Amino acid sequence: MTPLLAYAISCTGAATGLACTSRARAASGGTRAAWLVFGAIALGGTGIWVMHFVAMLGFSASGVTIRYNIPETLLSAAIAIVVVGAGLFITELGKRKLAAMIVGGTLAGAGVAAMHYMGMEAMEMSADVVYDPTYVIASIVIAVVAATAALWCTVHIRGTLATIVATLVMGLAVTGMHYTGMAGVSVINPVDSVPPGASTMQLLVPLVMAVSVVTFLLILGIGLWPTEDELRTQAEFENRLKAHSEQGQRFATAQQELPQEPQPGPAQFAQTHRSR
Repeated sequence: MTPLLAYAISCTGAATGLACTSRARAASGGTRAAWLVFGAIALGGTGIWVMHFVAMLGFSASGVTIRYNIPETLLSAAIAIVVVGAGLFITELGKRKLAAMIVGGTLAGAGVAAMHYMGMEAMEMSADVVYDPTYVIASIVIAVVAATAALWCTVHIRGTLATIVATLVMGLAVTGMHYTGMAGVSVINPVDSVPPGASTMQLLVPLVMAVSVVTFLLILGIGLWPTEDELRTQAEFENRLKAHSEQGQRFATAQQELPQEPQPGPAQFAQTHRSR
């Protein structure tokens, strides 16, 4: 069940991240930066980091006890969020051009791979862990491609159907990177001992609670905030209203600048009345 659950969580993070970045496209200044940060938390935190550790709940080796180093686990979360955020900001600063997306995607992908293997390092085992270099390289390549594709989606994807398809593909890419890396893992030389660190349940309960709260707050904020189309429609309406107001002011100014005809005085009025 853990591969399916990990995929569902990855898709949830991807969908939330796409919703955040879509609102960043229609915002400016500090509001845009805030939505990009929220998108990094959703994509890097939920879509990648949480997916990794949920998937690892299904990992076991015969006769091996697994514990988790909490500081290294939290550090891996920070790496995932920071590198995804860096990719998003590089894409925005590069005016969403292809070169900026490639640079940002390469950085984010390398960071995602680093998060994966740091997360593996955070797992204390009563055995030695060996990696197959072929699978390690393949997982890094998949991570870079997936991160670049994710940045492309944050720039170009619009519409409900396109967002759903992008979400499913991004979730598949992230989980595919994870399980490709895990296919090259071998556990050897087990010993009969219990390593230090938190147990699976000690990690799972606070993890689920924290992710549930953060994801709920992000989804709530997304639901209360106008969509990209609504923001653009509002901006266009305000621009038209401003243009009409400026046009009216120019018309009033032009009317005031027209030469005024002199008004007839009492004598002129009397003379005009006698001539009639």
